[in-house]
Amino acid sequence: FGPFSEEGCDLPDFIYPASLAVSKGEVDRGIFIDGVGYGSALIANKIYGVYAAVCQDPFCAGLARSHSNTNVLCLGGKIIGSAIAQEIVKTWMTTEYLSDNPRYTKRVDKVIEIAEKHIKNI
Repeated sequence: FGPFSEEGCDLPDFIYPASLAVSKGEVDRGIFIDGVGYGSALIANKIYGVYAAVCQDPFCAGLARSHSNTNVLCLGGKIIGSAIAQEIVKTWMTTEYLSDNPRYTKRVDKVIEIAEKHIKNI
């Protein structure tokens, strides 16, 4: 989804369409990189069906997948180096959601329920 250069850009121009692709099931997951990760997560989490987490280490990436079933990983390119970013992505991509654990499924179901309460038709 871009951008395909290092020039400054507005995050919504890229994060919004990428988040829609995750929401619609056109892609299974998304990995978004911006300065610190929070801008991308803020935008992505506005889209129904998108569950984005900012991760700055592999431990958090593992928990974001296994406990929260996140489908978008947000990374801060200005605060983590490429080697740790690769480890975070590897962990996040290879960690499965613990769907057989009622503690986590109950929590994720509550988050989905909250999202569904606040869907607005435009």
